[in-house]
Amino acid sequence: MTTSVVASVIFLRIEDFAIRSASEQARLRAQLEAVVAVTTAELPQASRIVLDASDGVAIVVLDNPKAALRLAERALSASLAGLPLCAGLNHGAVRLVTDSAGEAMVGDGISVAASIAQFAPASELRVTRAFRDALADAAPGLEAALVPKGSASDVSLRSHELFTRDGTELRRRSRTYALLSIAAVFTLLASGVAWRISEQGQEAFMDGLAAKYRATTAEGERYVRGLVQKVKFQ
Repeated sequence: MTTSVVASVIFLRIEDFAIRSASEQARLRAQLEAVVAVTTAELPQASRIVLDASDGVAIVVLDNPKAALRLAERALSASLAGLPLCAGLNHGAVRLVTDSAGEAMVGDGISVAASIAQFAPASELRVTRAFRDALADAAPGLEAALVPKGSASDVSLRSHELFTRDGTELRRRSRTYALLSIAAVFTLLASGVAWRISEQGQEAFMDGLAAKYRATTAEGERYVRGLVQKVKFQ
């Protein structure tokens, strides 16, 4: 029996795993298992599947590209503790195959994630166009932090458009939105002033503005004189 779904797939690859000693491979495997246990804990068990691979693990996340991106970034932070990881992130078809030997998960979504993980340098993430588009649909705006990183061809000569994480892009967008908001406020204020001038006439508007200024100034002077008198009597 075969069941097909579309999901986000994170492939966490241990760098140079094949050329390491057996004892070092065992140590790195144990560290990776701990990292996966911690980073997947916030996801419901029914929404994730962890698959062993020859040089790492593949994590299938159902219906949640935003959570998949967060999981990949959290896992890569383990590189700071000495675990040499890199990651590939894809969104594509996966199949749960059940036969006499048991259950296995296969599909293009997994194979592409594994392929692009090969292009990721130490402690970095590489993302496919398919995942970036899925993230844009699920959480509009977050995809802006995934910036182009060229393209590469896998061993099957399939070309993949690659992206990587750029946190500065979101901050740049936030500053842009703030500037646009300020500009909108000034536009509204200017529109209000222009409307009042058109209603009252420019001369009447300026006379009214001057009168308000004089009244405010006189009120301020009275307040200061009052403070001086209080000081004198203390």
